[in-house]
Amino acid sequence: MNENALSLYELNALVKRSINSCMPDTYWLQAELSDVRSNYSGHCYLEFVQKEPRGNNLIAKARGTIWSNVYRLLKPYFEEETGQAFVAGIKVMVQVSVEFHELYGYSLTVQDIDPTYTLGDMARRRREILKQLEEEGVLTLNKELELPLLAQRIAVISSATAAGYGDFCNQLLHNPYGYVFYPRLFPAIMQGDRVERTVIAALDAINAQRDNWDAVVIIRGGGATSDLSGFDTYDLAANCAQFPLPIITGIGHERDDTVLDSVAHTRVKTPTAAAEFLINHLNDTAETLEDYASSILHAVSARMEKEKTRLARMIERIPMQTKMRLKEEHYRQERLVRQLEVGLQSRLVREKHRLLMVEKQLGISSQTRLVKETHRLQLVEQQLKSASPEQLLKRGYSITLRNGKAVTDASALKAGDELTTRFAKGEIKSIVTQK
Repeated sequence: MNENALSLYELNALVKRSINSCMPDTYWLQAELSDVRSNYSGHCYLEFVQKEPRGNNLIAKARGTIWSNVYRLLKPYFEEETGQAFVAGIKVMVQVSVEFHELYGYSLTVQDIDPTYTLGDMARRRREILKQLEEEGVLTLNKELELPLLAQRIAVISSATAAGYGDFCNQLLHNPYGYVFYPRLFPAIMQGDRVERTVIAALDAINAQRDNWDAVVIIRGGGATSDLSGFDTYDLAANCAQFPLPIITGIGHERDDTVLDSVAHTRVKTPTAAAEFLINHLNDTAETLEDYASSILHAVSARMEKEKTRLARMIERIPMQTKMRLKEEHYRQERLVRQLEVGLQSRLVREKHRLLMVEKQLGISSQTRLVKETHRLQLVEQQLKSASPEQLLKRGYSITLRNGKAVTDASALKAGDELTTRFAKGEIKSIVTQK
């Protein structure tokens, strides 16, 4: 048995004395918080980690403690300065003292914190997100959308119980111009680790009925500035940058823009300012329309005066124009009369010539027809002479008459009838004695 052997407690006590003697001062430490827990007594227990620069593998880890008397001052100071909650996942620069306890082992006790380091890291992360969006070509897409002139149908993403939402609606309802707006709430959680997921879900619901809305307003009021880290994520920024409707943000962050503010169409400070922006935009449209109406009225009045003057000049010229027109008509009619006369004269000459030709043709035709008809009459005359009773009588025929009518049928005679028989030369009378 080795008489020089140490107990565990003695060894740990030796380590403690060695550390206290070798590292009596405080040191500024850069690390990432992987765990942050506070208990009922107000103490905060941490876990510091360091990862590989080009990977996610841990290369160092240590426990840390912030005693309640320091924690109740340090936490609000850090969150006020950075706008970032003191939670796991952020990088910090803290002033620590190295402690070693015989029972609990090695730990780091936090004495102070430098918010500017975390701010720098947050700014770096924002720059990285914005650079990625720019490289993807979507960074300014939402800014390039045109806000409708009559932006009255407003889809609002906010917490239903948020005072900022009530202020926004009240401001729209009681605007001094009496403009009518139609806001509708799409609820989301506006602080904590559920911001990104619920806001994206609300955007998806709005996009499903995007034809019903003119613009989207994302507002948040009454929360701590430390709850704004949920608006500095890539997924939320990418969704907003590529959203098809203009997005107006008023999430109460006055000092620095979040990534969401940087990609939104318009960024204002508060929900009330978002309402004022919409009211002023609608009022600008109304004033523009009034200017247009005034310009139109002025242009119409000027045109009416111009046309009135032109009409008066035309009325003055009517007698002269009428006289000139009548004179022109007189000359035109005279030309027409002359043309008619020339035309009639020419027509008369043509008709006279035609009549002469017709007359000549008729003379020739009549002469030919007359010769033909004379010859035909001569033939008829000869035929008539050949068939006349005188010619028949001369050829030895006779005609028997009774009461001056020719007898052609002997059966028609009766005894006692007196007949006259004519010959070429002379006639005789006879009485029928027997049939």
